[in-house]
Amino acid sequence: MGEWFIGVDGGGTRTRAVVLDGEGREVTRAEGPGSLADPRRPEAAAEAIAATVRDAAATAGADLPCTGLWAAIAGVGRETVRSSVEMALERMGLARHVRVGTDVEASFHDAFADGPGILLVAGTGSVAWGRNEAGREGRVGGWGSLLGDEGSGYAIGLDSLRRVARNADGRGPETQLREAILSYLGIEGADELVTWASQADKSEIAALVPVVVESSRRGDAVAGEVLVKAVEELSGHALTVLMNLGPWSFPPRIALAGGLLEPGRPLRRALEVSLSEQRLRLLPRQPDAAMGAAKQARELAVRAAR
Repeated sequence: MGEWFIGVDGGGTRTRAVVLDGEGREVTRAEGPGSLADPRRPEAAAEAIAATVRDAAATAGADLPCTGLWAAIAGVGRETVRSSVEMALERMGLARHVRVGTDVEASFHDAFADGPGILLVAGTGSVAWGRNEAGREGRVGGWGSLLGDEGSGYAIGLDSLRRVARNADGRGPETQLREAILSYLGIEGADELVTWASQADKSEIAALVPVVVESSRRGDAVAGEVLVKAVEELSGHALTVLMNLGPWSFPPRIALAGGLLEPGRPLRRALEVSLSEQRLRLLPRQPDAAMGAAKQARELAVRAAR
């Protein structure tokens, strides 16, 4: 029958699974619906993960339960939520060894394994995580939309909406963002933004990022200021981790992850320049949270067998 290890990267819009064989070689991948953990219904995340895991196992020809499953899920920062999803997955009989953790943990593991480094993540939310040469770890950001998420897609969208509101009042400068956002949302007047924003979720507000980027490309100064502010905030996250975990015997590598920081995305190049000025060395590849989770699934099983 052989051994199989499955890693999962579960987010708000999609769930990705990677299957490794007993030698740690990638066999196949699968993708399914989002599995963002909701504290009110942790079972829903487990159900979405289970569906994707079953698809991946079937494609790989792997029998379930597999040897190890490590699920990296957005929204499991609180121990009560993490353990609830983990127990739900254990009851489903998908694997003999099951562990649930955060997408940040999985991305960091793929980038640096057990070594030192800094991971900066910017998608709908934002966080920086680091480990120094002595093994000491630290986090900056990750406080959620009310207390943090600076530089994230949500923060960019919210900042742009506020600047449109100030413009509508006459408190802020003229900006293309006003017409661009109203057109994108299909509403006629700025007054309607109050109703729309009160009903929108984080992902819908973060979806305004392309509108801001396009307005900036067309020369809109206000849109440009929004993006510059985001880069400064993200750079600040990374540099604070660097300071908190120092001193370092050599400049650590930094990995960039999340939808806003993928290669070719507008914030990435500006952030690369900002970080290089601080002597941080960029990891030459994008961390893969699903692969990081799969590697941890294999290590989880190895530790359990000792």
